[in-house]
Amino acid sequence: MGPTGSATLPIRAAGRARIMTSSPKPPTLTLTRTSIFWAPLALTWLMMAVEGPLLTAVIARMPDPKLNLAAFGIAFAFALIVEAPVIMMMAASTALVSNRETYLKLRNFTQALNVAITVTMMIGLVPAVHHWVIADLLGLDPSVSRLTWLPLALLLPWPAAIGLRRFYQGILIRNGMTRRVAYGTALRLVTMAGTTAALVLGTNLEGAAVGAAALSLGVTAEAVGARMLSRDLIRRLLDGRLAETPIDDTGLHYRTIIHFYTPLALTSFLSLGVQPIVTFFVGHGRAPLESLAVLPVVHALVFIFRALGLAFQEAAIALFGDRMEGYATLRRFMLLLAFGVFACLGLIVWTPLAQWWFHSVAGLSSDLVAIAVPAARILTIMPALTVWISWQRAQLVHFKKTSPITWASALEITGVVAGLVAGIMIFDLVGATAAAAALVLGRLAANGWLIPPIRRLLST
Repeated sequence: MGPTGSATLPIRAAGRARIMTSSPKPPTLTLTRTSIFWAPLALTWLMMAVEGPLLTAVIARMPDPKLNLAAFGIAFAFALIVEAPVIMMMAASTALVSNRETYLKLRNFTQALNVAITVTMMIGLVPAVHHWVIADLLGLDPSVSRLTWLPLALLLPWPAAIGLRRFYQGILIRNGMTRRVAYGTALRLVTMAGTTAALVLGTNLEGAAVGAAALSLGVTAEAVGARMLSRDLIRRLLDGRLAETPIDDTGLHYRTIIHFYTPLALTSFLSLGVQPIVTFFVGHGRAPLESLAVLPVVHALVFIFRALGLAFQEAAIALFGDRMEGYATLRRFMLLLAFGVFACLGLIVWTPLAQWWFHSVAGLSSDLVAIAVPAARILTIMPALTVWISWQRAQLVHFKKTSPITWASALEITGVVAGLVAGIMIFDLVGATAAAAALVLGRLAANGWLIPPIRRLLST
């Protein structure tokens, strides 16, 4: 079973859920109804987006901000790539967990993945391996290499905690308890902020380590919270009181889970693989330390607006309707949302607000602001492109054709690499500027790749 075939499982499951719970004549989809449905999802993403600006602003105000911002960005990039295999677990549990059998099998699958990625993270912390990757392979400054080990060690619980909280959040979403997902994210933010304050005021840890510890404890708290908030649902699943129609006539097998989950994991792995690639090339460009220091700050600002587009993907999948009757309304909403995020980010980075944000809010020095602003201006279009690709992916998932999504992710990485090679090795751009241009180029390539298959699907 290939990527396309494996995607039919969540569609069939979602279709049955609609048949079981919806009325024969659902109300007409309007922009207002779409906004109401999308808003809680967007709020959840926005709460997660606040993490970056908060932590980088704190690190920028601590001793040696350049070194620590760079070390934090590198450690976080590697933690993200390790977490890639579990990042789609929320979609999997939403689609597959319908009874005792499916809960237990997917829980075991999740735990096995968590063990594997935690062991991978531990191998990366072996001093010889760490030095080879950071110093020899990436060629980073020894002072930065020294600072990355402790943040990576503190991030050791991060990937497994992500896998667990996404697994339990998917169960909550499947049963319509999306507010509880938001409650868990709020707990994560409160824990992270409290940890940051306690470590800054009560310890002598360096900034990169403070940021990593806050992230780990915050996500761990969210995972525990998600488990507690789904406790009643899990009890009812195990008792058979939430049993639904099985996913298929033969039940859910581990082979079926692997076939279903592999293309999802591959797509997220390709997407998150961009981070280490950018780090590698920027480390070999002009002003490498300064660029590595500002990129987490720039990405944190841009992600605030990208988060709104990421939330739109799940909303669109849910609201299309069995016969795409919600298509026209969702398309209008998509266009309005894309214009809105583009205009709002542009208002910050193309006006004097840029100086205020990066200097007064983010705490960057004047020399770092001079590098951050051009990169941020290039990335102005990125949130709008995120809305667009979320719209494209939602349509492909609706039509059960997911293989183009994986190919688009591969093409995006290719475009990023090509842009980095051109920007750094040919045009000798500042690393942060080259990275921003390469990221836009890669995303445009992915958007363009998805246009033909969607056109074919809509014309049939």
